[in-house]
Amino acid sequence: MQNIVPLKCPKCNNTSLFYKYGKTKDGYQKYLCRKCHHQFAPDKPSSKKTPKYPRCPVCGKASFLHHDYEYYSNYRCCDKKCNHSFFVPKPTAIPSTSMSKLVGKTNFKRMRYPVHIILSALSMFFLGKNSFRNISLILKTTFNVEVSHTTISNWCRKFAPLFHNISLELIPMLNFNSDEWHVDKTVVKIAGEKYYIWFVIDSETRFILGFHLTPYRDSRQAFALLNSVRNLGTPSAIVSDRYSAYKVPVKSLFGYSVKHIRVESFKNDISNNLIESFHHQFKAWYKAKQGFASFELANNLISMFVFFYNFVRPHSSLNGWTPAQVAGLNLTPKEKKKYLLVA
Repeated sequence: MQNIVPLKCPKCNNTSLFYKYGKTKDGYQKYLCRKCHHQFAPDKPSSKKTPKYPRCPVCGKASFLHHDYEYYSNYRCCDKKCNHSFFVPKPTAIPSTSMSKLVGKTNFKRMRYPVHIILSALSMFFLGKNSFRNISLILKTTFNVEVSHTTISNWCRKFAPLFHNISLELIPMLNFNSDEWHVDKTVVKIAGEKYYIWFVIDSETRFILGFHLTPYRDSRQAFALLNSVRNLGTPSAIVSDRYSAYKVPVKSLFGYSVKHIRVESFKNDISNNLIESFHHQFKAWYKAKQGFASFELANNLISMFVFFYNFVRPHSSLNGWTPAQVAGLNLTPKEKKKYLLVA
């Protein structure tokens, strides 16, 4: 018996001639099209499975797994005419950076000295080349407050998590969608051993987006660094030297929409001089400290240096602004006190 219902055959687009044709094993009503004899159950949820592998970003067709690696997978388009090869990262397999492993205090509770004395000592250490003994002398002369140089050393180390949490609160207010991000590494000594410190800096704001301290320099470390900053913004290009460890991380984490520029010194119009200039400033501060005694101490001190560089120190190349202000940070005096950006 014909049943007139608001249906449409998915095969021939018939909208009027149907028979009821029993039910599926799940209890959904089936219909039979009288024109093309196609059977269908319109109320049954779609059983289409999500594809196992991602679609080709060039032609949109299916792909297959070409090679599987520890931190990423290499897929290739099934269409032989396209034959496009692309990389997909494995976020859960990529290691975390050293800047996420800070150890210390997250507040100023149970401190013997006022907050403004602590902030003054930290500013003198991270914005200049003062030693702990010189800072102790300055505090005695200026504020008539006697503070041991050992206490000042502990302040510079233990408050790294506090200032890192402040930067995490402020970074969502900033804009890092710029022309270029520059990435490079330099060498530091920890207890006499060679370590590598990796930095990513935004070309327009001079903001240090992230760092990673490690005893190795390989693709794993480049993956960790770039994965930690990939959600902060979208640059047009990432500039690096010709070290091969950057190639796959940039392609897999940022895709082909972000250009990877591998420069060669004195031979390219685009150079990596911006981050090399930052390395000179970092090394000037680092050499005054005569190396670091431990990995934990080095990681905490570098984190504090990056915070003061981004949010506190005015730059002459930025017309006396801080990189955070150039990136769009505009706080009231009350908010600055809340975030400890003024003493």
